[in-house]
Amino acid sequence: MTAGSKPCSLKISEIFFSLQGEATRAGLPTVFVRLTGCPLRCVWCDTEHAFSGGQSLSLDRILEQVGSYGARQVCVTGGEPLAQKNCLPLLAALCDAGYEVCLETSGALDISGVDARVSRIVDLKAPGSGESTKNRWANLELLSARDELKFVLKDRADYEWARQTISERRLDAVCPLLFSPVQGEIDPTALAEWILADRLPVRFQLQLHKLLWGNIRGK
Repeated sequence: MTAGSKPCSLKISEIFFSLQGEATRAGLPTVFVRLTGCPLRCVWCDTEHAFSGGQSLSLDRILEQVGSYGARQVCVTGGEPLAQKNCLPLLAALCDAGYEVCLETSGALDISGVDARVSRIVDLKAPGSGESTKNRWANLELLSARDELKFVLKDRADYEWARQTISERRLDAVCPLLFSPVQGEIDPTALAEWILADRLPVRFQLQLHKLLWGNIRGK
């Protein structure tokens, strides 16, 4: 398979089988395809190992490895997967192969070219990330009910920013909204209480995989 006139390959950080730890698919056995590289440097990033390294794999080889796990759910993640142009044909090929596919993206890059069969889990970077100026606001106009919008929150200021953004842009009418506390930076119980006090139409989430296995690679 080709992307343009060149063989289609991608730089892969890791491919592994685990439980989905976040979003509305949390708990589902899932194959993760983690692509190498990311243009952002969020201060709380927990996948810095994906910034560099990895190995170049052909599209056929990636599909072979994904298929070896016998799972229906596939999550393409990073790093920032859309930083590699061949991410788009990878997503389409996974859909063609019959998988239920989701894409985890930072929200800094254009999502318009993503296959319509893919559920896009898009971040909006709060100020505490250090990368809020990179938010691509035009992406919000492309979201549908099958997509999800995630806010990773470091402190009360991040929470207030997210609450105001949701209200001003009426994001609760667009797609499911996810609030995640940065591990070790904010008390999860406090965040839950703020959500309840303000009656926010969001889904509170903890990273299930970290609760089960800690922050280790391949889980």
